[in-house]
Amino acid sequence: MQRLYLDWNATAPIRAEARAAMIAAMDLVGNPSSVHSEGRAAKSLMERARAQIAAAIGADGQDIVFTSGATEAAALALEGRSIACAEVEHDAVKAWCDPSLPVDGYGRVTVADPAQATLQLANSETGVIQDLPEGLWATDLTQAFGKIPVAFNWLGATAGIVSAHKLGGPKGIGALILRRGTDLASRLKGGGQEMGRRAGTENLIGIAGFAAAAEAAARDLANGVWDEVAEIRDILKSALEDCGEKLYFPGWELPEGQAGNAAPPQILPNTLSVISPGWKGETQVMRLDLLGFAVSAGSACSSGKVRASHVLGAMGWSGEDAACALRVSIGPGVGKEDILRFADTFVAAHRKHRMRR
Repeated sequence: MQRLYLDWNATAPIRAEARAAMIAAMDLVGNPSSVHSEGRAAKSLMERARAQIAAAIGADGQDIVFTSGATEAAALALEGRSIACAEVEHDAVKAWCDPSLPVDGYGRVTVADPAQATLQLANSETGVIQDLPEGLWATDLTQAFGKIPVAFNWLGATAGIVSAHKLGGPKGIGALILRRGTDLASRLKGGGQEMGRRAGTENLIGIAGFAAAAEAAARDLANGVWDEVAEIRDILKSALEDCGEKLYFPGWELPEGQAGNAAPPQILPNTLSVISPGWKGETQVMRLDLLGFAVSAGSACSSGKVRASHVLGAMGWSGEDAACALRVSIGPGVGKEDILRFADTFVAAHRKHRMRR
């Protein structure tokens, strides 16, 4: 059975460039904080990587603070502050915020006071892209970075949150991006690493892989690779729309009972959320896994929990429908034949489930 990986929003396959950079970094002995030759070599690699990541995301190198991932970056940016967010945010952000910002049926968020709010650029479950207001305290860029053009210096936010493994880098490394002059105290006490903002010896191997992945992702964007991904995603959506089964597409359409004249938002080029009423999301994931397809019932950090999607609930979908959502997220290398094979398998499994009910 030829398996097909369709869960890129959980983690992207590691890029060859990232793997090669990590292997090369393993040969460096020194600690970046040491002043001898070996330490300076490690420091030099780290600062080059910092500059590469900054260039890929439209920031300045000295504004990049390396962390263990987006979860730590969110805690560093948000802990101890009075910040509002929306229910559609990732749990790593919601843990530190008041989820009181209103969400419409398409998943768009209204922010009254940007300086006291955080808002993601793109949602991991629906792919909905937000229009970020000027002056946000923080924005989670984790899903957007590497899939759509992002320039942190043009966003007008004070802080940005990113993670390497969403764009083909290694797991366990991420960064907080800070606008120049932002005063932020380290939450981890120890040495003065990362300009005093994050104590602890830096993960040099992970940083090298992160930088190589970010640079490769920027090239892909410039070369139109993600436009091709969007075409494949649209082929899947059309195939499912035309299959004759009762399916809903959050982000693309409003929940039942809602009406509105606003146009749907922009969606990440690789993401499709599908609701199959009456067929639980976790059951779909298990069935499709047995049939050779890796998909998700929502965010990878919460999909193991038997509960309806809080994202879809915030958008106004019923608990029953939200519990029957499937997320398909693709990437470069997934072709038309691949996605049509998945569509045929999904529809057949859906019909078989419906006939059993």
